Amino acid sequence: MIALDTNILVAAHRRDAQWHARAAEAVRGLAEGGQVFALPWPCLHEFIGVVTHPRIFPSPSTTAQALTQVDAWLGSPQATLLAETPGYWAVLHGLLASAQVTGPRVHDARVAALCLHHGVSELWSADRDFSRFPKLRVRNPLVH
Repeated sequence: MIALDTNILVAAHRRDAQWHARAAEAVRGLAEGGQVFALPWPCLHEFIGVVTHPRIFPSPSTTAQALTQVDAWLGSPQATLLAETPGYWAVLHGLLASAQVTGPRVHDARVAALCLHHGVSELWSADRDFSRFPKLRVRNPLVH
């Protein structure tokens, strides 16, 4: 199962994003394909915060636009949500301790822990910070 990181979701949604066409195609392929893909809850939360932020985008998405986008992804029969369930804390604890994660990188550790806890085979992300978590396979679908 493939999981999607915030930056892929943002690029797929924002037409003014540098990699919009590739991201939109990649996400659409998953949403319309035959295999289950994963959306970690923290990435959906962060997506809404990023695309509606006026300091990030000169013309940010409205809350309604962001919510409509999330609803569309969640409406895909192939979409599954990754949330904290029993056993998650042990995975997160291990990642935080082994990679000595602090500060804002705790968010990345949380996403990595959710993916590992739920058996995700690959996280699609343009963020290199996930290299701190070697047990998680990460691929950037925006570059070849």
